[in-house]
Amino acid sequence: MMRSLWTAASGMTTQQINVDTISNNLANINTTGYKKESAEFKSLLYQTIQEQSYDNAGQPKPYGIQVGLGVRNSAITSQYTQGVLQETGNDFDLAIDGKGFFMVQMQNGEMAYTRNGSFRLNNGVDGITLATSDGYPVLDTAGMPIVIDNSYNPTDIKISEQGELNYIDEAGTSTSIGIQIGIAQFNNASGLQKMANSLLKESEASGIASLEIMDTELKRSKLKQGYLEGSNVQAVDEIVNLIVAQRAYEMNSKVITASDEMLQKANNLR
Repeated sequence: MMRSLWTAASGMTTQQINVDTISNNLANINTTGYKKESAEFKSLLYQTIQEQSYDNAGQPKPYGIQVGLGVRNSAITSQYTQGVLQETGNDFDLAIDGKGFFMVQMQNGEMAYTRNGSFRLNNGVDGITLATSDGYPVLDTAGMPIVIDNSYNPTDIKISEQGELNYIDEAGTSTSIGIQIGIAQFNNASGLQKMANSLLKESEASGIASLEIMDTELKRSKLKQGYLEGSNVQAVDEIVNLIVAQRAYEMNSKVITASDEMLQKANNLR
């Protein structure tokens, strides 16, 4: 009976993490570029009660008797499926249609990645810098911050599906200004290390970033100017998952109650 107490306790702990994951998905249902997370489980060690079991006639059965000792979380994985593209009309809102990630430079100089294309322009001495809503510079295909010369009017700049910045003059002629937004992909995007502000960091699990412009084997992503990618969280699915997790938590708590009552009866035997 003590075994059942600890087994049920592990189930409650695991389901609590499951509920935490679901609540984070629902909290980020309107977060640009957010990818839903799902908790995965695996069983704990098994205790062998009997290596060989027998039937009523004393004949050996082809299996022994083992009792599981509970469950634990094995991973929380992100599902990098495409979110719905939502039109905003802002010239420097960019959505990625594909598997790519924008590259940005953090304050410490390290590179980070994001699917959140809600960008803005920061005025500087050297020109106008394309940056995230938190002020982190967006990088080009050479890994350098994107700086637009002050001689260009930002409202006349259009961004192609390949990320090239083009200047549209009064006659309507499009001229490239020699800047292209860098887009990177990973062999295992689910292995990216999550940070705050919708930023992701390269890790051993994700593998090294591959620039789409350099790796011809990669399927190129497309940029949509004036759009943002919504989260891929489905509210109905999350509510159903929440109900299932809550019921599993309740059942484990009832196992603890039942085990406690059995122990109480055993202690009261005279």
